[in-house]
Amino acid sequence: VKPQILPEVALALASQRRPAAQLVMSVAAGVTLRSLAGWLGTTTPLVRVMPNQPATIGAGVSALAASAAVDATGRQLAGYVAGTTGRALWLPDEALMDAVTAVSGSGPAYFYLLMEHMERAATDLGLPPDLAAALTRETALGAARVVIETQGDPAALRAVVTSPGGTTAAALRVFEQADL
Repeated sequence: VKPQILPEVALALASQRRPAAQLVMSVAAGVTLRSLAGWLGTTTPLVRVMPNQPATIGAGVSALAASAAVDATGRQLAGYVAGTTGRALWLPDEALMDAVTAVSGSGPAYFYLLMEHMERAATDLGLPPDLAAALTRETALGAARVVIETQGDPAALRAVVTSPGGTTAAALRVFEQADL
């Protein structure tokens, strides 16, 4: 349900006979638990979820925030549902949901843009497009796996790859000068 029609849909849902403790989960960006409670009732167990696009292949990460009406069973159920598309992480405060949307919800687009530029640069340097794509994509996947599997700090891992005065350092200076 798109956020602009959510009030109408929520009010219709609220008027239907359903169990009072029925858990309602929303993935509508920017729609707060307070707004949902206004439409569905303050006693309705509500969970906001912000998934990201990699969820379409089971590699996503979703952040969750629950209303006070959600009990431990509801939290477990919501976490299970969100976890079916990747990892589910509970927020300590719903106020963090906007930051989650900026970092994780929109985040894949940022990485795709960087990959587009890397692929274009690789072809400009003479690599065939299929090879440029494969090298860029596998490099992105490998770098992400190193960070996740080693739980390493990205800045520290970048420093390991960056030889002083080397080509990586030169490229990073260009990024910094461009305010990347």
